[in-house]
Amino acid sequence: MKKIFAPILCLFLFSLFFINGNARDQAKPQLMLANVYHKGIDLNKYWVSEKYDGVRAIWNGKQLLSRGGNIYHAPQWFTKDFPHTKLDGELWIARQSFELLVSTVRDNSPDNNAWRKVKFMVFDMPDSPLKFSERLKAIKHLLEHKNIPWLKAVKQWRVTTHAELMKQLHEITQAGAEGLMLHRAASYYKAKRNNDLLKVKPYEDAEAVVIKHLPGKGKYHNMLGALLVKMPSGKSFRIGTGFTDNERRNPPPIGSLVTYQFRGFSKNGIPKFARFLRIRIDKQATQ
Repeated sequence: MKKIFAPILCLFLFSLFFINGNARDQAKPQLMLANVYHKGIDLNKYWVSEKYDGVRAIWNGKQLLSRGGNIYHAPQWFTKDFPHTKLDGELWIARQSFELLVSTVRDNSPDNNAWRKVKFMVFDMPDSPLKFSERLKAIKHLLEHKNIPWLKAVKQWRVTTHAELMKQLHEITQAGAEGLMLHRAASYYKAKRNNDLLKVKPYEDAEAVVIKHLPGKGKYHNMLGALLVKMPSGKSFRIGTGFTDNERRNPPPIGSLVTYQFRGFSKNGIPKFARFLRIRIDKQATQ
């Protein structure tokens, strides 16, 4: 009897895992992803907006989902009057408030008071067949009709020259913003990485997987000194700056995905002047 039951149980568990795995894959939102801006692009073809230091979120008409398909457990009052239309945007509190935002939106038991600081900043409408300029009008009309204080359309404007763009980038980052985004006015929503969406930052950034916590010294005794991380290429390096004291006491877990900023590469292909930016809660290392 045991010999018969064992393979049946294994088959059942495998089937359950396979079905659930597929369900998770199907639940992952198909999103437009940005390339990096470079000088020489015709800026007359693009809209410009602030790059918010929040977390990417998709409203699928019923739930707020992360880039990886995980549910953001917002309070019922937060989303109950949201439209049935699919919306692409960013959960955000304010500039320089990323850590507070993360502690709020990653909680499976939402804190009502904390969520009252959160806004859903909408920058696109994935299911719309319209070009981006027309989608902007549709978003504005839809959200004005809903009149929900924490459901906002991202402000969009135009620039014409690289010098003007760089001036605005300097001003907005000095004021605490993360950078700028460019969106091609005549583009349709394409769920892939492409030049219709570009990020403009004063530095480069990338992602790596945490493989070890290195102990701190001196004032960081018994705290994190640096992260040892691995790049997609397989090369590993240390990130030792950019952490708050709280992050040094509670460092990103082994196996988690982190974003870091840097300025170019060494001859060995290692990022130079790497600085911790944030842990990715909307994306897993396997992605």
